[in-house]
Amino acid sequence: MQFCLSSSAQTAIKSGLFRARAASSSSRTSIPAGARRRPVSTSASSAAAVSSGKKDYDTLCEKLQEISTLNGVSGLLGWDEQVMMPPGAAGVRSKQSSVLAGITFEKSSAPELGDILNRLNEDVQSKGEDFTATELAVIRDASRNYRKTTVLTKDIAQRSAELTSKGYQSWVKARQESDFSLFAPMLEDWVSLLKEKCALIDDSKPVYDVCLDDYERGLTAARLDEVFAQVKAGLVPLLDDIRTKGTAPDRSWLDGEFDVTAQANMCADIAKDMGFSTECGRLDVSVHPFTGGAHPSDVRMTTRFKANDLTEGLTGAVHETGHALYEQGRNLEYDGLPVNEALSMGIHESQSLLWERMVCLRPAFSEYLLPKMKASFPQLKQDATPQQLYRALNVVKTPSLIRVESDEVTYPMHIIMRYEMERALMEGKVGVKDLPDLWNVKMHDYLGCKPKTHAEGVLQDVHWSVGAIGYFPTYSLGAMYACQIYQAASKDLPSLEADIASGKFGELKGWLNERVHKVGSFYPSGDLLMEQVTGAPLDPSIFLAYLKDKYTPLY
Repeated sequence: MQFCLSSSAQTAIKSGLFRARAASSSSRTSIPAGARRRPVSTSASSAAAVSSGKKDYDTLCEKLQEISTLNGVSGLLGWDEQVMMPPGAAGVRSKQSSVLAGITFEKSSAPELGDILNRLNEDVQSKGEDFTATELAVIRDASRNYRKTTVLTKDIAQRSAELTSKGYQSWVKARQESDFSLFAPMLEDWVSLLKEKCALIDDSKPVYDVCLDDYERGLTAARLDEVFAQVKAGLVPLLDDIRTKGTAPDRSWLDGEFDVTAQANMCADIAKDMGFSTECGRLDVSVHPFTGGAHPSDVRMTTRFKANDLTEGLTGAVHETGHALYEQGRNLEYDGLPVNEALSMGIHESQSLLWERMVCLRPAFSEYLLPKMKASFPQLKQDATPQQLYRALNVVKTPSLIRVESDEVTYPMHIIMRYEMERALMEGKVGVKDLPDLWNVKMHDYLGCKPKTHAEGVLQDVHWSVGAIGYFPTYSLGAMYACQIYQAASKDLPSLEADIASGKFGELKGWLNERVHKVGSFYPSGDLLMEQVTGAPLDPSIFLAYLKDKYTPLY
């Protein structure tokens, strides 16, 4: 997925790693029709002014589309690095990424682009009615991006690109050898570089707030503290009840060895059933699942499969397909323009989690899935029922060591501990050398377990290796967005459960295409998009009620 950070970093991260309230569901469309029409001028002088503004706007679009194309090339380099590139090419790939980042930075920060934006913003102030709502959104986002880019230097852009490549390679090696000390120097460099960047972008804000804004517009640590306090207050007693009072569903019949090629083939079929187009995308295997690529017509999705775990590859593939459907569903009427980009990381994550958790982990999906599993893996008990599969897919894992393998109840606690650690790191309250021990302490306190190695502990995630500090909170925001969006879809699509059970996902995909994917970043915040889609801003209580209503009967 192409998000708001550098494309190579985007590719490394995508995992399981983008105003008005509607009066009724029928009025909730993609970008409002009136947003597309340029007003007609009636006087010669105003027509000349509009013509001048139109010329500047058209020039702006040409330049933005060129930058978008360069970012697409960077995305392909990042995808190749993780999927196809031989290890010996790591050095030259770092140089390639650095050179390309320098070219992209020069075009993104060109004075001519700034002059065009200045003239357009003056036009917006004096005669904003001459622009459509979509054009205003393009100017708004392009101006925001330009301001954030031009406060940085070309040296910082190139250092970031080089560190992204070197940091990732260092993380892979450290993870393979389960030795955090091999990666620690790179993380030290990232913390230093990010502090430098944040000070240039806005030295009036806390450094972590500046980091957050790259991933979720307008989000602050203070707001996250409020949200996560509410989530923790709801999850702690639920987890306690599940672990001490409940009886875990039986999933032993899913244990065994399962051919990874058969897993990949089954998941590819499911992805296509969900609506993933193989004409405009492909599915591969990587160390860390992600979705990247160059364009909505070229979406690269990866996952991983384990012979001794049938469900990880399945849920990972569904998760990444959700990301890929967002990318393939973007509105090509505004191809290459910022209004066509994902609004935020949290919103993009909502689309992957909606499919993984709200669809794949519900009873209706088990009716669709079970026959496929039995056909692909004859060793499974053939008298298993969809209800048994549903229960087996929704076990709360004990211990819950790995974030990407955790369940939807323990997952938020993984995110909260990472948020607390990286925020403390950026605020200078802890050092890089302290992270392995601090990780183990928080795992014990929050999840009741402790990793035995660095690989299954502090080195399990790719994010810090590419400088994506501030990203983790968007995963739990995405889960909450997903729950609220699915609730709205259920009201609009009365046959949704029956459709899921029969493997008919087109209505839901189309609903999401129109209300989320094609809308892009037309609305300037997640809360405003949620108001448009669901009739209300993000409400964590909906997510907590969903978990309680689902898992209390299961346990």
